Amino acid sequence: MSVVDRPAHLTEPRWVRGALLGVALAFLALFLLVPLAAVFTEALRKGWDLYLAAIVEPDALAAIRLTLLVAAIALPLNLVFGVAAAWAITRFQFRGKQFLITLIDLPFSVSPVVAGLVFVLLFGTQGWFGGWLQAHDLKIVYAVPGIVIATLFVTFPFVARELIPLMQAQGSEEEQAALTLGASGWQIFWRVTLPNIKWGLLYGAILCNARAMGEFGAVSVVSGQIRGLTNTMTLHVEILYNEYQYAAAFAVASLLALLALVTLVAKNVVEWRNARARQDEPVPLERPAPAPTRPALA
Repeated sequence: MSVVDRPAHLTEPRWVRGALLGVALAFLALFLLVPLAAVFTEALRKGWDLYLAAIVEPDALAAIRLTLLVAAIALPLNLVFGVAAAWAITRFQFRGKQFLITLIDLPFSVSPVVAGLVFVLLFGTQGWFGGWLQAHDLKIVYAVPGIVIATLFVTFPFVARELIPLMQAQGSEEEQAALTLGASGWQIFWRVTLPNIKWGLLYGAILCNARAMGEFGAVSVVSGQIRGLTNTMTLHVEILYNEYQYAAAFAVASLLALLALVTLVAKNVVEWRNARARQDEPVPLERPAPAPTRPALA
């Protein structure tokens, strides 16, 4: 390969590539590796006995159970919404389509604390629906339903935002072909659409689950931070830290860090499987152009 044929990224001087790589590695070490090492070091500083005691403590177990429960509720709902929104946006033309896309991106631009305050305004005791909720003995704010709603708000863009560009790139030719062959809507979804988007769907689910378990801002506003009842793992870490129980706080924080590492590994596995699946796809052969026909003689 000549110098002219080389890709542009190979023509940079060696020192430029080395400098860029060094800056990237320095940022990773400073903002990722060092904080993670500090969390685990502080968590285990006083030994395994105190570490395990901090994790199996009743309030910590309640926080872990609540975190897993909220994630288990929010994830399936986000999957349903993400698939429905992506299908509607990429397969149909309707008024307000761009507005719907803007609404999906709203949680990315709105502070989670502001979102939590909005839910307090709506469902709190003095909120818009507070009187009706009290009359029917329903409690949303400062209870588990409020935590679930706040978590749903901050996580619902992840699945949809992974599927929309994927489905736009794939197009609808296969689905239209299945429709012409007599397949029903459900058959098209299960046998054509879902297999094509399975890796993007799984990738979005991983990101959504990670955000659901690590959410702090919106949940802290609507939960009330009641020990053993409405404390998630992130809120429990904050309470322990404010009470100067540093070893216990870092012990619970290390569980969140482990969940983040597991999420990172799962994300990389999904990306690797997706890339491998694309490589294994057969390359369609180009049909030869038909030979030109001679005009009929008069």
